[in-house]
Amino acid sequence: MLTHHRKPVCLSLISTDLPVLSVVETSATLYQKDCDRFHLLLTAPSPSCEPTPPPPIKLSNSFGPRILWLEISPYRVIMTMQGNGQLCYRHFWEQGIYGVSRYWLPTESIQPHEPIRLRNFTRSLSLNGHPLPEHLRVEYELWTGKIQLGSYVLSLEIEK
Repeated sequence: MLTHHRKPVCLSLISTDLPVLSVVETSATLYQKDCDRFHLLLTAPSPSCEPTPPPPIKLSNSFGPRILWLEISPYRVIMTMQGNGQLCYRHFWEQGIYGVSRYWLPTESIQPHEPIRLRNFTRSLSLNGHPLPEHLRVEYELWTGKIQLGSYVLSLEIEK
């Protein structure tokens, strides 16, 4: 039976070798699919708040909310970001394997709907908390071909 809980969360992404840090603190809805599978749904802040260089093409200024959806289990995590013609992505992590990270550029970009595909190697995946998850940590490397694009730590704290 599907049950859900509204919880405060803190989601952070940190690079261990590059100047990358992103933190989102918000409320999320945690859906329990079965005893060890969960979906977490939250709304991320608009990318217009993030400092970025101006794009070479004019993008729509009608940025709406971005939906972040995590499918969580002790064995794998899938994270999907969707939002109104903005940058979207989907990551698949499973400990000890190469997963796929896909990025879709905004619909007004040069190559709409053609994803950029990268590989990620998951060094560590841990999920703590019972009966509901309280902490998720994913340590991974991002690769394009034979070039490593950095090492990252995704951390999710779910308050009781």
